[in-house]
Amino acid sequence: ALSAKAEAPFYEEWWFLLVMALSSLILILLVVFALVLHGQSKKYKNCSTGKTISNVEESVTLDNGGFTALELNSRHLNI
Repeated sequence: ALSAKAEAPFYEEWWFLLVMALSSLILILLVVFALVLHGQSKKYKNCSTGKTISNVEESVTLDNGGFTALELNSRHLNI
């Protein structure tokens, strides 16, 4: 007499679970990356026509030639 063994469904196999976990991780990373890029573009869109972007320690300005120049805050130290 032969005994009939019921095989486990493919969705319970270790390789299928691993593939699904890695696919989910890649999908989550893509969503996070898209949200970060969307937030970065909003931050720069809020500036007035992109001519001046000021920060606490540095500012990026566009010259008349269209090139960007990096200017650090100048602090006068009294000795």
